[in-house]
Amino acid sequence: MDFGLVLFTSDRGITPAAAAKLADDHGFTTFYVPEHTHIPTRRDAAHPTTGDETLPDDRYMRTLDPWVALGTACAVTTRVRLSTAVAIPVEHDPITLAKSIATLDHLSGGRVTLGVGYGWNTDELADHNVPPARRRTMLREYLEAMNTLWTEEEAEYHGEFVDFGPSWAWPKPIQTHIPVLVGAAGTEKNFKWIARSADGWITTPRDFVIDDSVKLLHDTWAGADRDGTPTIVALDFKPDPDKLAHWKDLGVTEVLFGLPDKSPDDIASHVERLATKLAETHLSANFSK
Repeated sequence: MDFGLVLFTSDRGITPAAAAKLADDHGFTTFYVPEHTHIPTRRDAAHPTTGDETLPDDRYMRTLDPWVALGTACAVTTRVRLSTAVAIPVEHDPITLAKSIATLDHLSGGRVTLGVGYGWNTDELADHNVPPARRRTMLREYLEAMNTLWTEEEAEYHGEFVDFGPSWAWPKPIQTHIPVLVGAAGTEKNFKWIARSADGWITTPRDFVIDDSVKLLHDTWAGADRDGTPTIVALDFKPDPDKLAHWKDLGVTEVLFGLPDKSPDDIASHVERLATKLAETHLSANFSK
C-alpha cells in the first residue's frame, strides 16, 4: 500500500513546491493538488459536502493553477509522483492541456498521474460553455483526444466536443500511458464510466465505508474485460492502523491524507508526525522505522 499527500493550494500558507518536497523527503508516493478555475458568486449547484451553495472552505475560491503548481513541485522533487485530485479537463482547451500535461511528464521524468472529475460545480462549468448534462461525454472525448496527441506521431480526433485534423504535437510523455483516475461517488454509473475510460477511482470525502464500493468496482472492472485490477485511492483523515490494514486487504492501492490549512512550519511538523505514524503500521515499504 502507498500513501500520498494532497495540498488544497491557495495564495496563502505553504507553497506547492515546499509541500511536495516534504512528500518527496518523507516517503510519500504521490503529491496531489486540486483545481477550480473560479467560483461564481451566485450558484445553483450544491456542494457535495454541505448540500447547498455554501462552501466548506474558502480555499475553493483561491486555488492555484494545478499545472503551474505541479511544475514548481517537479523542480524540487526527484521521486514523488505528481497528480491532481482532481482536475477539470473540460474547462480547458484539450490540445493546450495535453501539451501542459505532456510537458510536465517530460520534465519530471515520467511522474504524472491525471486525476479528473466531471465537475460538481455546474455553474463554474457553464462559464466554460460546458453543458452539464453532457459533461461525462465531453470528458471522455477530452481524454481520448489527449491520449491520441500523446501517443501518435500524426494525431487526429473527430468527436462532438473535440475535433482536429492530422497534427504533430511534442513532447510526448515519458510514460507510455499516463494513468487516469476519476474522483467521484462510488456508484455503478461512475464505475462503468471508469471501467471504460480510466484506470482507477479516487474516493470522495463522503466515502467513509468503502467495502461495498470496492467490490462493485472490482466486479464492474472484470465485467468490462479489463486486465488486472483498478487503482483505488482512498481519502483519509487520521491513520488508523486497523482501518488501513483492512483497506489494504480490500485492494486499496493508495491512501491520501490532506494537509492542514496552517503555516509552513506547522505543516512540516504535521508531515513528520504523519510519516512516523505510517511507519508504525508496517504497511508500506516506503515507511520504515
